[in-house]
Amino acid sequence: MIPDKGDRSINVTVAAVCAGFQSVGASAGDTVIYHGSLSSMGMVEGGADAVIEGVRQAVGPQGTVAMPTLWYHGAEPPLDPADWDIDNSPSYVGRLSEVFRTHPESVRSDHFSHSVSAIGARAQELVADHGAGGLHPTPWCPGAFADVSPWQRLYDWNALYCFIGVTFRVLTMKHYMEARIVEEALQGLAPEAREAFTAELSFIGRDGVWAFFNSETLEERLAELGLVRYGKIGSATLRAIPTRELVDTAMPMLRDRAGGWFGEAFLDWWDRAKAEERPDV
Repeated sequence: MIPDKGDRSINVTVAAVCAGFQSVGASAGDTVIYHGSLSSMGMVEGGADAVIEGVRQAVGPQGTVAMPTLWYHGAEPPLDPADWDIDNSPSYVGRLSEVFRTHPESVRSDHFSHSVSAIGARAQELVADHGAGGLHPTPWCPGAFADVSPWQRLYDWNALYCFIGVTFRVLTMKHYMEARIVEEALQGLAPEAREAFTAELSFIGRDGVWAFFNSETLEERLAELGLVRYGKIGSATLRAIPTRELVDTAMPMLRDRAGGWFGEAFLDWWDRAKAEERPDV
């Protein structure tokens, strides 16, 4: 993550954070999820807690705010998913995220690689039962971006997806889309064929193919369509897009083989999977 270079001569208040989020579309009752860099904004009076309060004020008491609080990553020595502790495993994606996770009103989804923490009216509902159903292959586990997960609810609720001082490079929702591209290729295969193609995919402890794509390029394409909203909080650029608009616009782009989104190894896998005979239904 390469954040904006913060200007320490700029003081940022709770009111400035609130105004920034309102300027890109946050309003009373909304669900907002954000990534961000604390230092990118300048001198934030009250630190990360002030950012949380500013976003909460933007959505009001009936709104919900959330952040990815991801624990599992490419550490050396490797982390063991069995060591995951919902209450104590720290978020590795920055101070904003870690302070959000430890906020006294924050609740966290129970998932070792792609947990979400939330505060507000629908926080418990957002984070409940992460991975309990509707599983999809991913490089981490089938529950990471399952149909029963915060990521699906963020789509269903059309949460406002925001970035403080960072680009779409950190877009965690990209993996939700990747998982669905893969699932579409596997849909309808006989169980044996599905198992064989799934075994070729990247997974913890196993090299393989995956539908990784460049999410900064996606930001450029969405911005060209006028779908990304831009604002400022101090010296940081604030980016925002409604989650459903993000996904529903991006998915047809990703399905277009001519779009150049995926590497050759995945494209080969994709073509073979789509060409595989489907049993009559």
